[in-house]
Amino acid sequence: MTRPRPFRTAARMAALATAVAGTVLAVTPPASAAVPTGRYVALGDSYTAGPLIPTQVDLNCLRSNRNYPSLVAASAGSAALADVSCSGATTADILVGGSGELGIPLPPQLSAVTADTTLVTVEIGGNDIGFSGIISDCAQASLKSPLGSPCKNTYTAGGTDQLRARIDATAPKVASVLRSVRAAAPGARIVVLGYPAILPDSGYGCWPVVPIAYQDVPYLRGVAKALNTMLANTAAANDATYADVYTPSIGHDTCKSSSTRWVEGLVPENSAAPFHPNARGEAGMATALLATLN
Repeated sequence: MTRPRPFRTAARMAALATAVAGTVLAVTPPASAAVPTGRYVALGDSYTAGPLIPTQVDLNCLRSNRNYPSLVAASAGSAALADVSCSGATTADILVGGSGELGIPLPPQLSAVTADTTLVTVEIGGNDIGFSGIISDCAQASLKSPLGSPCKNTYTAGGTDQLRARIDATAPKVASVLRSVRAAAPGARIVVLGYPAILPDSGYGCWPVVPIAYQDVPYLRGVAKALNTMLANTAAANDATYADVYTPSIGHDTCKSSSTRWVEGLVPENSAAPFHPNARGEAGMATALLATLN
């Protein structure tokens, strides 16, 4: 099934060569840990793939060889990694397939999960709720002034929180992914990763560096936490483990300095896509995943 990708824009693709040639963060890989050996399959979206983090090894999916699956596999030593994560992916891309950033058709990510797979990680759901559109809408609404809550007003108009409704609607889709993974690899350990903090865990953000209105910051923070809570609950209900990457990312949000942040802002200062993890963020998520596996 070929569908438009939520992440794809001509500007981002044009910036790829420049970003890949940029300065690489000095990040220490996570220490060796007791990780299931054997076949490791990584499923997920751009937060797994690592778009624009050098070195990009798959331009169709904007996938980096310094993303957290690569770091975890390296720490395990003998793990055989099949990383099929892809920028823009939704739950449908895992189950039925789609196309990459270059429009090249892709099989279902699930097809990489085989009966002998020992570990499967899944980070999905952000694009199902419309992550890119939400960030774009909220930033555009706040470009001229940080006052008020234009984003919240839009998404809660009429008395219904559209974003919370999207999260609720995504839960059964994530459950379907986990059940399908379990059917394909009955003996595998399945770990669902949440998403790291994009905005500060308290306060009202840092407009205009991150152009989100002051009163919209708590609202969007609540949406992010609700998404992670849904992922944790869905994992628990479907024979999977949840890896919390939000808590260790607190204090490393987009408002922090370029040498501290895990997630870049609207104008990245480290090689990464806007509002996506940089190499430090991928390493932080790898550490959180390894801690969960232990």
